[in-house]
Amino acid sequence: MTTDPNFYLTMAAAALVAIAMLSATVLSGWRGWLSLKRCEMEAAGEPNPAGAPAVGARIEIADLKERIKKLEAIAAGVDL
Repeated sequence: MTTDPNFYLTMAAAALVAIAMLSATVLSGWRGWLSLKRCEMEAAGEPNPAGAPAVGARIEIADLKERIKKLEAIAAGVDL
């Protein structure tokens, strides 16, 4: 086994380049998959207007409204 510092630097650089290439490939595949799913949704005619919040966002908004009501009741001195 060699103890040359340049060897370790070269191996580290090669590993970094390999990880960068792999990450770029995976990212490209992910974007392609998202594009495919978007096209499938448009072809199926599923409505998703730009102004309408997603289901998860509506649930979160409802939860926040409930918390606000509880806080207002606590501030008013009402027992829940």
